[in-house]
Amino acid sequence: MADIKVPVFSESVSEGTLLTWHKQPGEAVKRGDVLAEIETDKVVLEVTAQADGVLQSIARNEGDTVLSEEVLGVMGDAGSAPAAQASATKATEEETSGPIPDEQSAGGTAVHPDSTGTQPAAQGTQRREDLSPAVRKVVTENNLDASQIPATGPRGNITKQDAVVAAQGGGTYQGPQSAAAPAGLQPTQETAKATPAPATPAPAAQAPSGPRAEQRVPMTRIRARIAERLKEVQNTAALLTTFNEVNMQPSMDLRKKYQDQFVAKHGVKLGFMSLFVRAATEALKAFPLVNASIDGKDIIYHGFYDIGIAVASERGLVVPILRDTDGMSLATIEKEIAGFAAKARSGKLTMEDMSGGTFSITNGGTFGSMMSTPIINAPQSAILGMHNIIERPIAQNGQVVIAPMMYLALSYDHRIIDGKEAVQFLVMIKNLLEDPARMLLEL
Repeated sequence: MADIKVPVFSESVSEGTLLTWHKQPGEAVKRGDVLAEIETDKVVLEVTAQADGVLQSIARNEGDTVLSEEVLGVMGDAGSAPAAQASATKATEEETSGPIPDEQSAGGTAVHPDSTGTQPAAQGTQRREDLSPAVRKVVTENNLDASQIPATGPRGNITKQDAVVAAQGGGTYQGPQSAAAPAGLQPTQETAKATPAPATPAPAAQAPSGPRAEQRVPMTRIRARIAERLKEVQNTAALLTTFNEVNMQPSMDLRKKYQDQFVAKHGVKLGFMSLFVRAATEALKAFPLVNASIDGKDIIYHGFYDIGIAVASERGLVVPILRDTDGMSLATIEKEIAGFAAKARSGKLTMEDMSGGTFSITNGGTFGSMMSTPIINAPQSAILGMHNIIERPIAQNGQVVIAPMMYLALSYDHRIIDGKEAVQFLVMIKNLLEDPARMLLEL
């Protein structure tokens, strides 16, 4: 047998939340299979099997806070399947606040009300300190009175689902087979996995209905960290934003002229982001303060150019880092960005992918944003905001012409970057994009 342990966290991460178990006790597992997912305040980590075998037991439940290298469960070899099957009731035991009847333990199947005779709910009589950890957490967080929660668990015990239903407006949990799930509602992962193969999945607690319904849900660990960091930046940095606009026609012409050849040679499309990364890198070389950061009362000048690219994911905004962009070709930049986007969509970005960075670029234009004031990604001192391209009339050589224009925004920390440097930095990016040959020739 071998312990299943939480991966080693980086120095900046102290704990995580066990999101999901992908395997249950008794299931056969192959080397490399994903057993569980753990969410930290930066990324979601996968816990994989190190060898073929059987998941014998689970020590921590979904939603639990876990520490680096903490034991999550036990893996056994293929011959230990019967023992693993016998331990499958552990997840159910921890969902309830008291002992499981002998008939449940012997058969390895949870006792639930059936569809023909719904088991009546008893009023909870347990003291708060006698509740299971999972139940106690819901009761404490929602300031519930345990004696007033209808209990549907074995021997009149309060289950976690009973507490969740009470927290979301009262009522009684009807069990996995007492009623069909309302349209649009799916069983919660924890309830579905704690019940060994029910005939009908247990419905999630129904949110209050009506035209003025409200529902309180906890932030994910990543979202809470994003909120904390953004507010910390606003409270610490002297944020200021300067704007400019760029005529994207020259860059669009370059892209259109060489797109087919670029794809044939490099296997990736030439996008605007690689041009912006290259332009930003050249501007950072010319204005090193924009590439610097504050540490106490010192200014740290970075002799490298690591640019973060803000990427939207299902779990929130993430900023993977392109490292040493001064040595990257346009094709390399495009391939790196495409790789980061794929990893963000699948939740496979690592902490190493997002650590560090000396400057950031965010593109709200992909969602239709015309103008914004982005917030810097501390401890960086500046961030460039791209926006959507809109054809507008402009004056050019004494004539009014229609041109594809984009507004640019540079938010910066005024504590170390003066307005002069910020404005000149943004103007240089504008000029390079309006004459991309200069950028490619390093003129």
